[in-house]
Amino acid sequence: MGMSVQGGRGGGSRRGRRGGRKQLLSEINVTPFVDVMLVLLIIFMVAAPLLTVGVPIDLPETEAKALNSETQPITVSVNSTGQVFLQETEIAVDEVVAKLEAISTTGYNERIYVRGDTNADYGTVMKVMARISAAGFKNLGLVTLQEQDS
Repeated sequence: MGMSVQGGRGGGSRRGRRGGRKQLLSEINVTPFVDVMLVLLIIFMVAAPLLTVGVPIDLPETEAKALNSETQPITVSVNSTGQVFLQETEIAVDEVVAKLEAISTTGYNERIYVRGDTNADYGTVMKVMARISAAGFKNLGLVTLQEQDS
């Protein structure tokens, strides 16, 4: 596929560096590009499942069915030690409403999911839900795992 272009003065004989000028051979080598793209593809395939909400919580199991959703909801998580997280950022319980009002794109119709660890203090989870509800947010839900038949 390569093509060589030589200067037309010498009739086919090559001259040394000082005697004449050589034409540059310009070809596109696609192999390194394909290698890099395949490596990036593999990296993204491995990393994509890890991009879920990063707060480790042991959710309780219920018989409720999964909800269909078009947009990504805002998640507020309470872990087993009582720490409150908005998405993946730890916040104080008093700051929950202010932060939600700042990041909600659809106002008080924003979908907000509360994730409470199985071992979390019930009072802390209810305190978070009560503050969100009292602020006027209408689409508030609890996240659980589907119960497994054993």
